[in-house]
Amino acid sequence: MKRRIVCFGDSNTWGYDVKTLGRFPEGIRWTSILADLLGEEFQVVEEGLSGRTSVVDDPLFEGLNGYSYIHPCLMSHSPLELVIIMLGTNDTKERFHLTSYNIAQGIARLSQKAKSTPAGVKGAFPEVLVIAPPPIGKEYYETEVGKSMGKGCDTKSTELSAHLEELMRIQKTEFLDTKGIVPMNHIDFMHLDEEGHRLLAKLVFNKVKTYF
Repeated sequence: MKRRIVCFGDSNTWGYDVKTLGRFPEGIRWTSILADLLGEEFQVVEEGLSGRTSVVDDPLFEGLNGYSYIHPCLMSHSPLELVIIMLGTNDTKERFHLTSYNIAQGIARLSQKAKSTPAGVKGAFPEVLVIAPPPIGKEYYETEVGKSMGKGCDTKSTELSAHLEELMRIQKTEFLDTKGIVPMNHIDFMHLDEEGHRLLAKLVFNKVKTYF
């Protein structure tokens, strides 16, 4: 059996392509590039959902709360060696009224739940890696997504990684910061383009290979 890694995230894990309003193909998405880099011994499971939050129920859309879904998700893909969580972008939406620290708290709660789910090998708990997503560009508000996202999302997403790093250190959970390394696109400023997917895949690979 291949060694299985679940990538649990939002539209940037699903592979949303803002140019086509569709999905990037295999070979472009960071998850599939990661799978190629890891080789045949591994299986990378893509669990990305557009609009997903860490712990918040969205009043406008159904089923986006990651906290309520992660347990059955991980159990259905068991046995797992590693869970990679990259969330927080959608939690910045103005309608949720969360501070950047609140968002980090939610992701910490989610990662703790993943760490306590017996979805690892022989019922053990899987390893967890939390990734701080690239910050939203301040120009997002002038694009079409600004209407739905609301104000202040760029500020909160920029502040998020420092809070996450602190909470993950306390929780003793592995952490990876993409800020200043992986950019968002220059169309809506909150999704990865082809280059962003490539850079993220290499960054995650360099981190993940230390596990194995």
